Amino acid sequence: MTRYISTRGHGTSKESGPKNFEEVLLAGLAPDGGLFVPESWPVFDTKTLNRMAGASYAEIAAQVMLPFIGTSIDHGAFNKILKEVYAGHVFDHASVAPLAQLSPQIWNMELHRGPTLAFKDVALQLLGRLFDHVLTKNKQRVTIVGATSGDTGSAAIEGCKSCNNVDIFILHPLNRVSEVQRRQMTTVMADNVHNIAIEGTFDDCQSLVKAMFNDAKFRADMNLSAINSINWARIMAQVVYYFTSAIALGAPEREISYSVPTGNFGNVYAAHVARKMGLPIKRLVVSTNRNDILTRFFETGEMKITHVEASLSPSMDIQISSNFERYLFELLGRDTLKLTEIMNEFKKNGQFRLNDELMAQARREFTAHRCTDEDTLRIIRQCHEETAEVIDPHTAVALSGALALKDDPSIPIVSLACAHAAKFPDAVEKAIGRRPELPERLSDLLSRPERFTPMKNSLKTVQEYVRTHTRVKA
Repeated sequence: MTRYISTRGHGTSKESGPKNFEEVLLAGLAPDGGLFVPESWPVFDTKTLNRMAGASYAEIAAQVMLPFIGTSIDHGAFNKILKEVYAGHVFDHASVAPLAQLSPQIWNMELHRGPTLAFKDVALQLLGRLFDHVLTKNKQRVTIVGATSGDTGSAAIEGCKSCNNVDIFILHPLNRVSEVQRRQMTTVMADNVHNIAIEGTFDDCQSLVKAMFNDAKFRADMNLSAINSINWARIMAQVVYYFTSAIALGAPEREISYSVPTGNFGNVYAAHVARKMGLPIKRLVVSTNRNDILTRFFETGEMKITHVEASLSPSMDIQISSNFERYLFELLGRDTLKLTEIMNEFKKNGQFRLNDELMAQARREFTAHRCTDEDTLRIIRQCHEETAEVIDPHTAVALSGALALKDDPSIPIVSLACAHAAKFPDAVEKAIGRRPELPERLSDLLSRPERFTPMKNSLKTVQEYVRTHTRVKA
């Protein structure tokens, strides 16, 4: 049976010992404040990878994810859920994440074909159904709290708005997401959906969520769960599109490289997991915007928090990359004591530094690249002029990283197109002189009524709001 451990776990008791997938899905964050990871990685050999050629997205998803599910969820029920999500009408392309060729070497993986026009849909449409399946079976209700820098919130709400056993509370930074991103969250009028606009940054929102999880009594009373990328199931679901894209481009006989726009490190970590599972990934580019804490880390060996600056790619305006802890755990040889020491130092001082030996390993596994706002506009314009494709700023950051990667031209580079251009019309208009249109199903978005609650950056205030509005009762 597949089991999970915490990056900070030190004990073997029932509370801190290994968990199964169902427990990890519902818990989100580990009780000791760490993040869940599998005890070991499933590895696919060449023969298994070759059998995936020609399979549908749902079929490949089953093969990739079942080793992580173990016996926690009936395989027949799981396959039914996968078909509902990935073989139905949730995504507007049969491939779910189709590839569009931009140059002889570079391909865009279009991850914005879901209901909220962002890559988060690929995982969160699945998670909503997994939550409902498990909670119905167990006759339970949970309170989901999450923080968003723009896209996670709308995708999470879309995935959970019809879940009978879930109350969802999403925190976003007030006036720091695009209007389209905000309205995709705040125009959903389901009774179980609650939007909170925090006076602060995304990092403030994320810190509030972590503080709620670290409050043991509140967590137990509210039966808290997480749906953002601290939840292992999110990472697991994101691993799939690295397999589908690599196999479509000739893996396992051919190596593939990826450029991933990232602030929270979750999406690029999923690519790292795919590589650990046997996918022949040559290079992984960590592409950041002006909030370049990850790029600075790979350049200098120092992870150091600086001021969050507003950028044209706001979903990446982050200085605390919560998923980096999972990679650091691996880099440290799964030394929970050392990992905990470093994370405590980071929380206290806002920085830590790794030695040359560890950094040499990290640089073998990742390449880092930063993209300024000026570069972002230039790439959007260049892409449109050369290919007629209209891309959003986050996609431009990824494409910038792909263009900067000097590698064997026979190795395809997949650049992740993580959001639809219409989610960021101001930036796109500035670059190409016209505003991208929303798809027909969202054409009236800007005229729909909104509902959200502005709130000070106060843990006590947020907790009281959650306690008052959830249907989970202590």
